[in-house]
Amino acid sequence: MLTRTAIVSLRCVRGASKSSVRNLSARASTILSALDIPIATDVPGVYDGTWRGNGDILESVCPTTGEVLARVQSASPRELHEALDKSKEAYLFLRKLPTPRRGDVLRQLREALAAKRDALGALVSLEMGKIRTEGIGEVQEFVDICDYAVGLSRMMNGRVVASERPGHTILEVPNPLGIVGALTAFNFPVAVYGWNFSLSFAAGNATIWKPSPTTPLCAIAVTKIIADVLERNGIPGAVSTLVTGAQDVGEAIVNSADIPLVSFTGSEAVGRVVGKAVQSRFGKTILELGGNNASIIMPDADLSMAVPAVFFGAVGTAGQRCTSTRRLYLHRDIAPPFLDALQKLAIERLREKGAQVLTGGQQYDQDGLRQGNFVQPTIAIPESVDPADSIWSTETFAPVLNVGVFDELEQAIGWNNAVPQGLSSSLWTRDMRNIGKWIGSEGSDTGIVNVNVGTSGAEIGAAFGGNKSTGWGRESGGDAWKQYVRWSACTINFSDATSWHRVSNFRHDGKAMPPSSNATHQLYKVLALGGDVSILVNGA
Repeated sequence: MLTRTAIVSLRCVRGASKSSVRNLSARASTILSALDIPIATDVPGVYDGTWRGNGDILESVCPTTGEVLARVQSASPRELHEALDKSKEAYLFLRKLPTPRRGDVLRQLREALAAKRDALGALVSLEMGKIRTEGIGEVQEFVDICDYAVGLSRMMNGRVVASERPGHTILEVPNPLGIVGALTAFNFPVAVYGWNFSLSFAAGNATIWKPSPTTPLCAIAVTKIIADVLERNGIPGAVSTLVTGAQDVGEAIVNSADIPLVSFTGSEAVGRVVGKAVQSRFGKTILELGGNNASIIMPDADLSMAVPAVFFGAVGTAGQRCTSTRRLYLHRDIAPPFLDALQKLAIERLREKGAQVLTGGQQYDQDGLRQGNFVQPTIAIPESVDPADSIWSTETFAPVLNVGVFDELEQAIGWNNAVPQGLSSSLWTRDMRNIGKWIGSEGSDTGIVNVNVGTSGAEIGAAFGGNKSTGWGRESGGDAWKQYVRWSACTINFSDATSWHRVSNFRHDGKAMPPSSNATHQLYKVLALGGDVSILVNGA
């Protein structure tokens, strides 16, 4: 099982040479060449209409083999400032483009991404480490959210609100925010930016992307595709600005008052810092943080469905999805057969891959695996289920599954809800009474509440995000687009009279003056003469 966090795969080289010669494997050379990424020179990691980079050199390292894939020229402080200025200029252009026209550009982007889907998916596998089929599936998510945003571009509607006053109407109107900052994580180096960019672009915003420093090549390849589509449509490239770099680049985006919305995907610890920093300048955040997700298996569950779903949820993407299954709560009546079936499935999959079957909980030390970051998936049964214990309350970003045994559904729901995180959860049952309780006010408190579906993954049509320390952010479908706009309540008076809301009468010298246009004229006259005027609010 390949895990990215087993090694720090970022190397910053200050003052390094601008040229490099690498002996790349045939696999790496083929993938990089297919996406127009240089293999004989350093790779510019800044784009705002032109490609450049004069900051620290980032080395992209393949977690499977340990080979250096590329040296990326990150953003210098000056380049970051210039890129932000160009993003502001690009926004001024984009906000004038009709929303359906922006949707047509997203349609073209969808086609361009689909044409490069397999090559991009292979790059995700090469640089991030997930298997190739998962890499292709991740790129497909970007394709799908473009489809969604194309339709959304004709439905980003406000509302008409009935006014209490005659001859008045109230409109709730959405308009672009300006610039959206997207800080994405290594585990989904393509899809998460796709969620943000597609909705942000449809809403009329420019987006500035700071990817994980361990997966800069994925960001560069995606930006090249976007830049080509923008150029063909006469749209400034800085509508999708890219700035690679380390912590200092991310901090500059988070602290910039020119970026009203920051979308951050990462750990709870860093998310807490980001949230405080953006709030201190009264900015908005979309936080997608830790996911300590649980599956609950009832006695009436269909084990032929539940066992493989829990298995994939725990070990898929090396246990490095934010929706990975990390806690498994089994009803006492089915705990032994379920664990037996789960262990047999894990062993079967390992044998299919030609791996020696071991006990788990350690790194692989076999020929062909020593150069990478491979660990064995682990099933653990702690002595007790105490949600306050760090074993249960902390997200372990690895293929580790902790198992607890319960007697009543209410007990399992309590355990599910007792941890700080609240992203995804699933209940396996065929009893409608259990389902009703699970999805209702007495049930799971997570943002994603599934029944007979695993915790891992989600469709783009519904909003994606979690509650509590997961950050309360929502991305992708549903009403998520409403976070990428500013809202205005617009009251329009189309009558011939002036009316003051919640003001019933003016009194002058003890005589009531109704708030008509004539009364307004008298009011101004009295005030001009220094008269005494009192206003009655709600008839008081």
